[in-house]
Amino acid sequence: MSDAVDTREATDRSGRRRPVAPFIALAVAVVMAGLFVVLANADPTQNREASTYLLGRPAPEAVGELADGSTFELSRRKGSWVVVNFFTSWCVPCKREHPELIEFVAQQEALGNDGAEFYQVVVDDDRDAVEQFFAEEGGGDWPVVYDHDGRFAVAFGVAQVPETWIIDPNGVVQRRLISEVTADFLGQQLQRFREGN
Repeated sequence: MSDAVDTREATDRSGRRRPVAPFIALAVAVVMAGLFVVLANADPTQNREASTYLLGRPAPEAVGELADGSTFELSRRKGSWVVVNFFTSWCVPCKREHPELIEFVAQQEALGNDGAEFYQVVVDDDRDAVEQFFAEEGGGDWPVVYDHDGRFAVAFGVAQVPETWIIDPNGVVQRRLISEVTADFLGQQLQRFREGN
């Protein structure tokens, strides 16, 4: 006779067998509910810095296409602070973040020549969907770069949108932020870098 334990049933004190599977299912449900509560209460605008081999190094010489069909070359933006945001029109966090980006761009424009340049890189999305997004949500009056072949995103190692990158006037990557960002946080980050902190 085998001493192996039947994982589907257990024996109670009266000698009756009772199924174990419902208890396992209940335990899994409790864990999943707990995870859901944690995720639901997480602050989606908590700005998370992410490490990358590009920090402190020259930004990739990424190339994309602007809405008017002309070529956008990131390497030609040296001399200014540059903020690059990767997004898609169907990404829920991107939609939540969008009003913050509108505010950020307005803040930077108010700074005149001291303000950062802002570019939004469209990753794996249809031009019509992007234009409809801007028509409904506003904004988009900044340069929008279409990454048709995915090389722009690959050069930066973007795995999931939204992602935002800060590049200094020398073309060196200073910060990579994953998840949503706020206008105030981006502005504070730029000010810290301008002041050398």
